[in-house]
Amino acid sequence: MSKSTRSSSGHKLGQIVGDWFEEEVAVDLLSQVASKLGLYLDHRFRSRICRGSKVLWEDLDGNNVDYDFVLELGGTDNKKGIPLAYFETFWRRGARHSKDKARDDSGKLMPMKITYPTTRVLGIISAGDFTKPAQELVQSRGIDLFYIPKSHICKAWENVGIQVDYEDSATEEEKRRVADNAVSKLDKETKTEIFSHLVSIVGKAVFDSYIQRIIAGVAAIPLEFRITKFLVGSPVIFSNHEDAKSYLKSSLEVGEIEVKLSLFRYQAIFSDGNIFQRADLSKEEALELHETVGDVAKYFSKHHADRHS
Repeated sequence: MSKSTRSSSGHKLGQIVGDWFEEEVAVDLLSQVASKLGLYLDHRFRSRICRGSKVLWEDLDGNNVDYDFVLELGGTDNKKGIPLAYFETFWRRGARHSKDKARDDSGKLMPMKITYPTTRVLGIISAGDFTKPAQELVQSRGIDLFYIPKSHICKAWENVGIQVDYEDSATEEEKRRVADNAVSKLDKETKTEIFSHLVSIVGKAVFDSYIQRIIAGVAAIPLEFRITKFLVGSPVIFSNHEDAKSYLKSSLEVGEIEVKLSLFRYQAIFSDGNIFQRADLSKEEALELHETVGDVAKYFSKHHADRHS
């Protein structure tokens, strides 16, 4: 029996648990965020006319990258909205290669914050064996991490009579028995029941605090805009979006040739301490970025005002 054949049942079981975690846990958490903020949540478990089977977004280098979840402002089934947050999810039965997984997923997410100035949160929703160094690597890259230990996941499944773990020394026959048992007992009702057990084991407050953390990050408001024209060198600072917009739309009191040659650095400083910046922009590119940031800022300013009215 080949090595690939021996490992096939273990891979199948991992896929079963991973799909359940993404469909039941991650979808529930992020759907609550989307509902509370009035956003569109895109993921592979919902069909969408404006895309194929994958949730693809283009990065600065022109690469189409597939993400598990994207929160959008103004998105519908027919059209993409403004991207606000990107998420990856995974389940790991074993701790082996945890740092490689952390490096791959964080590396996949990071370009989106550089590409789209409206991207407020990059996140990983994970469960299983994920080592401390791997977790620290993710967090050091400015990526939000939600993590549930393997023991809690296994216990939730055991509570409905399904085993999802086995000894590392288990034979292919033992792995196949565990996988086949999971397949035979798993339906939509059971998936929901497992999630209910997980909430009881972990505590509802853990899930609620995560939802509030993502809401706070996504709904952060820009406090300041800095626009630096390289031919001048010093940043011009604005606390008002419209003033910055007027500055970019004006002739900047220079001749036509100088305007065409000028390149800009654009910075938006947000209330959660994060800074978006892009350099070497034409006047038109800087204005386009600023307009998009403004659309999101207006939406969330109104959202916060409505909450406190």
